Amino acid sequence: MAAGAAALAAFLVGAGIVATRFVIDETQPASLALMRYVIGFSCLLVPAALAGRPRFAGRDIGPIAALGIVQFGVLIALLNYGLQTVPSGRGSLIFATFPFLTMILAAMLGIESMTRTKSLGVALSVLGVGLALSSNLGPAAGGREPWIGQLAIFASALCGAVCSVFYRPYLKKYAVLQVSAFAMFASVAFLAIPAALEGFFDAVPRFSPGGWAAIAFIGISSGAGYYLWLWALGHTTPTRVSIFLALSPIAATALGVILLSEDISASFIAGLVCVVLGLLAAHRAPRIARQ
Repeated sequence: MAAGAAALAAFLVGAGIVATRFVIDETQPASLALMRYVIGFSCLLVPAALAGRPRFAGRDIGPIAALGIVQFGVLIALLNYGLQTVPSGRGSLIFATFPFLTMILAAMLGIESMTRTKSLGVALSVLGVGLALSSNLGPAAGGREPWIGQLAIFASALCGAVCSVFYRPYLKKYAVLQVSAFAMFASVAFLAIPAALEGFFDAVPRFSPGGWAAIAFIGISSGAGYYLWLWALGHTTPTRVSIFLALSPIAATALGVILLSEDISASFIAGLVCVVLGLLAAHRAPRIARQ
């Protein structure tokens, strides 16, 4: 079940990257992130309210809020900023370092061991992403690609790795739905500040019909995907969840084939095989350790 939840969340991440690239030229990074999570929070609000009033310990409110701000505010703003100048293929590949960063951080903190099988699984997954996107990794228009955009996407992956590791104690103590809603609310309050600096509140936002549809999709998928992500983190180790992010750029490319009639290459098939083998290797690691 945890693997299925993580896989679906990863698919929604990939679809969200495609939708972000579609609408990012019509707005600003923080403003898009704010709209995204206002919608996502609205989706979680009613079921969270029906679940009852959350009873967070006073000492846990600050850390959960901080994780939400980093996960939604900082991570998404950095990702949106990077995607303004970095092609979606290269951006997805940079973001696919997420599992490596998660595994290293979890091993440094003693949360999980860095076994050879698990390391092989992560390496195969990232290799598969590279193969699958090898025909879509060219530079941005004009033949140049600002390094700061690539650095921003890498920093967003690092933010995600940190949150994946540090969420676990709170997911063991509290209901996933309530943690999700509170963390997303904290991010909305935080994002209102940089969005205001971008002029978001100076006038009513204007988008094309396709832009509004993309924003609605990003918001709804964010609420659903985040809940699935936290649920998976509460039922297995951070690396075994984050490695499914290797499916995100694969999903993004596949959606391009289905929705935009783009060609599918042999390298995409080879990359998909590597990702599947990597996922299988990473999920065999605990069973090998027990034997």
